[in-house]
Amino acid sequence: MEETIDAASTNTEILSIPDPATLASVLTEGVKNTIGDSRVKVTYEPEYVPAVPPAMPDIPPEQLAGMIKATVKVEVLDGNIAYLKIQHIIGEEMAQKVGPLLLEYIWDKVLPTSAMILDFRSAVSGELSGIPYIVSYYTEAEPLIHIDSVYDRPSDITTELWSMPTLLGKRYGTSKPLIILTSKNTLGVAEDVAYCLKNLKRATIVGENTAGGTVKIDKIKVGDTDFYVSVPVAKSINPITGKSWEIDGVSPDVEVLAEDALETAIAIIELRAELPELVQAAAALVA
Repeated sequence: MEETIDAASTNTEILSIPDPATLASVLTEGVKNTIGDSRVKVTYEPEYVPAVPPAMPDIPPEQLAGMIKATVKVEVLDGNIAYLKIQHIIGEEMAQKVGPLLLEYIWDKVLPTSAMILDFRSAVSGELSGIPYIVSYYTEAEPLIHIDSVYDRPSDITTELWSMPTLLGKRYGTSKPLIILTSKNTLGVAEDVAYCLKNLKRATIVGENTAGGTVKIDKIKVGDTDFYVSVPVAKSINPITGKSWEIDGVSPDVEVLAEDALETAIAIIELRAELPELVQAAAALVA
């Protein structure tokens, strides 16, 4: 990146572009083409205010649960199939505060189902600490599983994420079918969850290749200007594959257009339910 910046600084034609937004766009394309990382962006934001991590709101848990429910669609489809559409993956602190209410309003409704579909097609945000929570509900309590490792460059610390031995409420288990729907817009923490469950052989991914984001982005001010560079400063490394889902995204097991993913997932679950009878009938014919 330093070489790219040095090269750009000598390109007076580019740097003389009068419109700052256009200049930012041109610089972004140049950086992408040079380093091959679509996550790095140059933006012009004269009114940008650095984001401060929000503190836990001091409001009743019931109201917090209502806010979370607004981002989660829950439905039991025909065939006793649970459908959860999730737009934001909450973190550990929030889960501890509103967990019992979410169990009552959401989880207890889908727990008795025979199969589940997690819809991540619109999931674009989430907390890193929420990854073990979600993954653990679809694994056994023992033995503990190394889910992910996240290297944070600013602190030079690698954090290992493991499955959790105890959870609020019952686990969905490891035997019932689990399908995750993805789209080209699925981003960040949701990609991590999908990649973990895919490589644990616990979930089937149906839909489109995901965005290829990152678990953490920092926005760096360029000198005394209103230009900023967004740079990924952490890296997810899966202990099973030794690779990351970042940049390239999570590839689906069954690739279909995002708008067809739900219908395809239901068809897959129905087919799997029929397989034991088909096998039994085939065995009878062979006999």
